[in-house]
Formats: sequence, structure tokens, C-alpha cells
Amino acid sequence: MKRRYFINKTAMGTAALVGFPTIVPAHVLGKDAPSNKINIGQIGCGRIARDHDIHDTIRFDSARYVAVCDVDAKRVADAKVLIDSFYKEKTGKEKYMDTKVYEDYREMLLNKDIDAVVISTPDHWHSQPAMEAALAGKDIYLQKPTSLTVREGQQLRDIVKSKNVILQVGTQQRAMPQFRIAAELVRNGRIGKIHTVKIGLPGDPAGPEATEMPIPSNLNYDRWLGSTPEVPYTEIGVHPQNDYSRPGWLRHRNYGAGMITGWGQHHYDSAAWGMDTELTGPISVEALAEFPKSGLWNVHGDFLVKHEYANGITVYTSGGYTNGIRYEGTNGWIFVSRGAYTASASDPVDKEKSNKALNASDVKILASQIREDETHLYKINDQHGNWLDCIKSREEPISPIDKGHKACTVCLISDIAMQFSRKLDWDPEKEVFLNDDEANALLHREQRKPYGTDYVKV
Repeated sequence: MKRRYFINKTAMGTAALVGFPTIVPAHVLGKDAPSNKINIGQIGCGRIARDHDIHDTIRFDSARYVAVCDVDAKRVADAKVLIDSFYKEKTGKEKYMDTKVYEDYREMLLNKDIDAVVISTPDHWHSQPAMEAALAGKDIYLQKPTSLTVREGQQLRDIVKSKNVILQVGTQQRAMPQFRIAAELVRNGRIGKIHTVKIGLPGDPAGPEATEMPIPSNLNYDRWLGSTPEVPYTEIGVHPQNDYSRPGWLRHRNYGAGMITGWGQHHYDSAAWGMDTELTGPISVEALAEFPKSGLWNVHGDFLVKHEYANGITVYTSGGYTNGIRYEGTNGWIFVSRGAYTASASDPVDKEKSNKALNASDVKILASQIREDETHLYKINDQHGNWLDCIKSREEPISPIDKGHKACTVCLISDIAMQFSRKLDWDPEKEVFLNDDEANALLHREQRKPYGTDYVKV
């Protein structure tokens, strides 16, 4: 792996940055030697960053947060305090870390001391910084959904593959043992031939009307909008100014597609693991959905999506099912969910309905042991830890870009199908709808210059 050795710094710069004497023998520092650390920059400092990504990365000895970036000055200042305080408590040194602050992530990417970035931005700001990070040679942890559109996902996938950087998608259900166990049992025929999968996924509620508000002085709103259309600022259309509760952008189509992408990539990724369809996709999609008739929020509410796969499996997704994944085969069924797990305090988890993490039509199915000669799936204990390990080993992480893109694509074509009252035929290899120019037009969105993946200099 590439390393940032302190001998390339001035002695004064080294001492100021890490609070250590200028010259320290390697055997004294051991695992805490600066050269053993992966220097990390955080892009996006909101709810998911604070509650999940920073928390779940900084606790590893191999990780060393050195920079934070956000277009909201309040949030980036809070993130600096969070990180500096963590290292102060961990080391007992008042000035161990002085986290560098950025408003523009592109300036952060010019910092050659940074090895990797964690991207926890709103959905419409996922693909572009990830592409530019890859072009800068940085390894990447990317929150899902992988992209705002199918074309964005294709652009990102191609850049990451060409640059050979380590990109881990934040589909952390792969690190939860019950999802791997369920997928292994299904892949090894414990419920016979699988024919149906039912995925429980809630919709979003409608919201209130919202009138234009003054843009807060601490927010670079133009940069926050990025490639999306220029619209008047409203707090419920962006994020809360006084706390880190669930932001309103999650429920606006300019910035994502609602729960079908917000949680959908988790469940479609997990389902594909069990169906052995991680690198392909459905051959058709059709959907029914309700959309708000008023108010600022305009993503889908109640819905039903149907996907057909070439291997004969049919997948149904709806808020009418219990949140989780139910595999149905000729000899029984297996249900898997997160249980009571939440990534953040404001996740929309119905704990009463979701507290059964693993269940089956017969308890003997769950007790079945996977033999040595059967299919064993990639096993990890932690999504962020696996990313850090793979940065060092240069091996493929559990949620690489190609699988993340395919899972996200299932979400995105589901959203597209919600706009039509007809079945859409899909080519999962070419990633286009068959004989349907109207649907294909929605695989990409016009991007507002100078922002957007179309304007990234490759």
C-alpha cells in the first residue's frame, strides 16, 4: 500500500501534526507508528457521518482521521471537535490532533498526506467525489446508494476499476452474520430451489408545504445543490440547522428516490447475495406506487415492485411485508432482518416488527452446518474494518464497486418503473431498457454545470 512516511515532512511539521517528538524509534511506537496509519479524510459531516461512519472507522488503530469537509461550516466545525476530542481522550494529549477543515473536498483531495476518504454526503453527492477521489489515487468508503442515476454508477465503476483503488460500499448488512448465514443456507439448497423473494421496505410520508427561507450564512447552498436543479432554500429540503436528526433531502426526488434507494440498496444487495445474482440483475421490472399530491417532499409512499430474473426467481418488494428479506423455496423459507440494529438514532426501524433477525419454516434449517465442500461466502466482522484491512492488503473488499453498482441499479430501475404503468424489460448486462426510449431517458439526469459526473476531468 502507499504510505505517508514522516521523513518526507519537515521535523517541525511532523511534531505539530501528531504531538510526538521529532525522532521516535519505530520499536517504541509499534502499531501506533505514523507509517502504520491510514490517513483518512471525511467528506460530509452530517447524521450518518457522526452516528455511523466516523464512529465505526476511528475506533480502529489502523485509521487516523486527519481532515474533515462539509459545505456547512457548523457541521464541519462539530466534526473537528468530535475527532480532536476522540484523540485527546484516547492519547491523553491535549493537542494530539488538529484536524484539518475543508469546505471544498477537491482541495482535500490535493492533500497528498491523505490516503483514503469516507464519503457520507447526501445521495446526489456520492458518485462525483468518489470518482474524483479515485482519480486522485485515494481509497474510498462510500455510503449507499452508490449513485443518483444508472449512468453515474457506470461512470464511477469504470473509473474505480481503471485506477485500482479500494472502494467499499456502505452496505454493512454483509457484516451482520445473520445475512451471511441466510445467504449461505439458500445458496447451498437448504430450502430447495428458490423461486420467490419478498423484501419488506417502508415508504416515506408526505411532508408539509415549505416557503423560501434565507440561506444560512454557514451553508454554501449552491455547492450543496451541486448537479441538481437550482431551487429556493428551505430547511426541510436540506438538513436541520440545530441538530442531526433525519434530514429532509432524503424525501425529495432532486436528491434521491426515497426508501427504494435509501434502504433498498441494503436489501437488494443482501438478496442478491442469497440469489447468486450479485453481478447481474433482473430481466424485467414493474411497479405501483403512491406519491404525495402536495408538500415539498415528493418521493414514493406505499409501493409494490416486481422483478423477474433469468434464473426463474421473482422478487417482490413492498412496505406491506415485514422489513427484511424472505427467501422462499420448494422446501421451505428463510427470513432475515437487521433485528433491532440501527445505523443512526433516527433510522425508521419498527423494532417490534423487525426484532427477529433470523427465522425459518423449520428451525432445523437454521441449525444446518455448511460443509467444507459447499459454498462459503465472504465473512467479515465489520464493514469499515474490512475496508481498512483491504487498503493494506489490496485485496477486494466485501462490497466492491461492481456489486454495489448492480444493487443500486436495481433500486434505480425500480424507481423508474414507478413512473410508468407498464412492465419494463431490462437488459442487466447492457444496462438498458429494451425498446423503451422513454424509460431509457431516465437512466441519466441533466446536470447543472459546473457540477456533476459528466464534467469530471478524467
